[in-house]
Amino acid sequence: MSRFVQFSDRGVISLSGNDRVSFLQGLVSNDVTLAESGRAVWSALLSPQGKYRHDFFIVKDGDRLLLDCEGGDRMMDLGQTLRRYVLRADAKLDIERAWSVFAVWDMDPAAIGLSESEAMAPFAGGLAYIDPRLPAMGVRVLAPAETARAALTALGAVEAAPSEWDAHRIPLGVPDGARDMQPDKALLLENGFAELHGVDWKKGCYMGQELTARTKYRGLVKKRLMPVRIDGTAPEEGTQVLADGKDAGTLYSVAGSIGLALLRVDPVKRKAPLMASGARLEPVMPDWLTLAE
Repeated sequence: MSRFVQFSDRGVISLSGNDRVSFLQGLVSNDVTLAESGRAVWSALLSPQGKYRHDFFIVKDGDRLLLDCEGGDRMMDLGQTLRRYVLRADAKLDIERAWSVFAVWDMDPAAIGLSESEAMAPFAGGLAYIDPRLPAMGVRVLAPAETARAALTALGAVEAAPSEWDAHRIPLGVPDGARDMQPDKALLLENGFAELHGVDWKKGCYMGQELTARTKYRGLVKKRLMPVRIDGTAPEEGTQVLADGKDAGTLYSVAGSIGLALLRVDPVKRKAPLMASGARLEPVMPDWLTLAE
């Protein structure tokens, strides 16, 4: 059964102007020119020190780019940060308040007019695009809420609760913004950005690139975000994880008996018992995730 969810905690920023691509290209971790060619791009904005600040999807809508990003205060921070770097560039930022963000899963993308060669298409007064991270993450829709909901329902999709989306996302090992990655602390390669197509290694310089490249080429990835099966009462999100009584990481998103945890690689490889507030955690590796030797 196809399902969809409307995100109350996400929004859309538009970026227009002749320098929109070159401006963003010098700031983010992925190749923005791919969005101009009609593909959705998942990317991150880092601090000058190379730590995670924001992640978002970039898609083309006519002569502008749209950023599918976290909402609320996080959106305000992203917009203000980008504005600080505009300087003399011909780039204008706006918030698309009339548009909402949806995720659709367990639906054939062809039902929305999408395919491997046509990864983005007009839909419900807005647009739809294939999630570039993993095929199982489905399709995302940016459009007015009521028209999008009506169009998806007409295709046979059933509206789901946010907890159902988490129960789908978490076993796939995919992070959900600042809920799973601490701003100004998290590293991209600890959180799957290399495997989930969030970093381009050939695009040239961008803010924070040096630390990201050094982490890759020197093999400095000591922690990884991964799904865990929870045996016992589910701890609160943000609970410390212990292995042999020592710090082994942090449990973030939780949905029932499954969670996402940033764990030190060493105890995971040793299969040391992992505990969080009395609950036992068992790592469950998605197909795309491998631990460095």
